[in-house]
Amino acid sequence: MNRINDLFSRKNKNLLSIYFCAGHPTLGGTAEVIRTLESKGIDMIEVGIPFSDPMADGPVIQDAATKALRNGMSLRILFSQLEDIRTTVKMPLILMGYMNPIYQYGYENFFKECKRIGIDGTIIPDLPFKDYMEQVKPIADKYDIRVIMLITPETSDDRIRFIDENTDGFIYMVSSAAITGAQKEFNEAKQAYFNHVNAMQLHNYRMIGFGVSNKQTLESAQSNASGAIIGSKFVQLLEQYGNPAAACDALLTALKE
Repeated sequence: MNRINDLFSRKNKNLLSIYFCAGHPTLGGTAEVIRTLESKGIDMIEVGIPFSDPMADGPVIQDAATKALRNGMSLRILFSQLEDIRTTVKMPLILMGYMNPIYQYGYENFFKECKRIGIDGTIIPDLPFKDYMEQVKPIADKYDIRVIMLITPETSDDRIRFIDENTDGFIYMVSSAAITGAQKEFNEAKQAYFNHVNAMQLHNYRMIGFGVSNKQTLESAQSNASGAIIGSKFVQLLEQYGNPAAACDALLTALKE
């Protein structure tokens, strides 16, 4: 069974997924960050593929991607760094990146390599759903890789149901139509959005991301979905401490305050 599906079959509440950008703060630290996060009890990891124009990301992740590219990170190097990751890591791993590097690498080559090294899913924020259905989904299905699609408060009910019917793993609920970045709380409009999607009784589990950074936003995300995805806050702490264990400890402390 795909590790994402296996995770949700065993635990579908109070999940915590962490995003970080491969190659940041150092080029060679990717595997260490993954192993550290698993040892700290994180449920799932999204490894960011740095790109020069990350349109959905806020300044923290944009800065991390820029530094990762300057460090020399590429998709090819990332795959080489994860070559032996499954000798020690059991948790679901997702690669999150934009279309351009993946398209240049070749869809067939990309998903084949994901399967070979043990990647369970991908998130491609700028992948048009038509291209997903016609070009990407058949290849991803061939290699048993889940392609996770995003929905926002602007996504129509018809589109949400269409995504739900044609994807597997989980649906990434973006808390707002804005870019990534920490928020102090989710306002009434966001709560109404969460409630509306929950009332649709979708087939897929949901994870809420964008803006989760403290106890209030974490608890709100975990009570309105299967769990939360944290990116900017951890990336910021990783830059600050330069050590994944210290950064994760600081994050877990912040989520209790």
